Parts: sequence; structure tokens; C-alpha cells
Amino acid sequence: MAEAERIIGTPDIPDAEGTEGGEAADRAEGQVEETAPGRGKRKIMVLFAVAVLAYLLDLSSKMIVVAKLEHHEPIELIGDWLQLSAIRNAGAAFGIGEAFTIIFTCIAATVIVVIARLARKLYSLPWAIALGLLLGGALGNLTDRIFRAPGTFQGAVVDFIAPAHFAVFNLADSAIVCGGILIVILSFKGLDPDGTVHKD
Repeated sequence: MAEAERIIGTPDIPDAEGTEGGEAADRAEGQVEETAPGRGKRKIMVLFAVAVLAYLLDLSSKMIVVAKLEHHEPIELIGDWLQLSAIRNAGAAFGIGEAFTIIFTCIAATVIVVIARLARKLYSLPWAIALGLLLGGALGNLTDRIFRAPGTFQGAVVDFIAPAHFAVFNLADSAIVCGGILIVILSFKGLDPDGTVHKD
């Protein structure tokens, strides 16, 4: 009798092992699925951390410039080669297109929306840093466009970094340019925002 029970019960053993193996595989797949979103969330956190840092540095520098430097003589940092000189810029970065202030305001807002949407597919640390710089810079200048004179969405941006023989700019402009350069480099290297690498 015991022998018969052993023989009848035998076919169930591989199934049980298979079930345990299947459950283990399912758990492993679940861990892989949880890992990818985890990595994505970390990259998004880096993006927003860089953006907040760039934005706060730009905002605080402009507050100091308006309070201490505006309507005063320029401060020489390196002779005539580099000065701090407060001006109001109604155009884009480096004083380009002063007659199109509201257009540049819309462009900045669009850039912010695009970056926010792109962040959902972000798995690359260099791209997170680049987009964070762009986002922080765009937010910095957009804040001026919205809240500074002469009016909402037409405000003039505060610029104060004045190299010799070059346009006056601010930290937001610098963040945007650095982020743009980094994106160009990453594109040339074939690195996509989702972390994949492709070669033409």
C-alpha cells in the first residue's frame, strides 16, 4: 500500500518543484521590474536636485545684485576683463531679441513642460544633470519674466556677469548653456536619456 502511494504521489513532485521554480522566477522578474523604476526615480531626484540648486543660486544672486549693485558703479573682479554690472535685459540670453520678450517667456515655459515630461523616461545620470541645469536656468529667467517690471510675462531679466567684449549674462544663462553643451556631447556619444547607447 505504501509502495502504491509512493508511486502515485511521484508525478506531483516535479510539478511542485516546477511551481516553486516558477514562483522564484516570478519573484526575480518582479525584482527586476521594481529595480528599473527605482533607478528612474533616483535619476529624477538628481534632475530636480540640480534644477533646485541652479534655481536657488540664480535667484539669490539676482536678489543680492538688485539690492547691492543696481544703480551703482560696476565692481571689477579681474580688472577690465571681468566685472559685475547690473542691467535689465528684456531679450533672451546674452541680450538677444529684446523686442520678443513674451515669445521668450513662452519658449521658457515650453522647455520646462518638455523636460518634466521627458523626466518620466530618464535613466541616465549625465542626462539628469544636463536637464536639471536646463530646468533650473529656464525657471530662473522665467521667474524674472513673470514677476519683474514692466509687467507679467514681459519682465526684464537681471543680468550682472560682464566679461570684456561679451554680452552681460547671469547664472541662469550659464546653467542653460552648460546644460545645452552637455546634451550635445551626450548626443555625439550616442547616449540617450533612457540610458541606452547607440552608434551610427
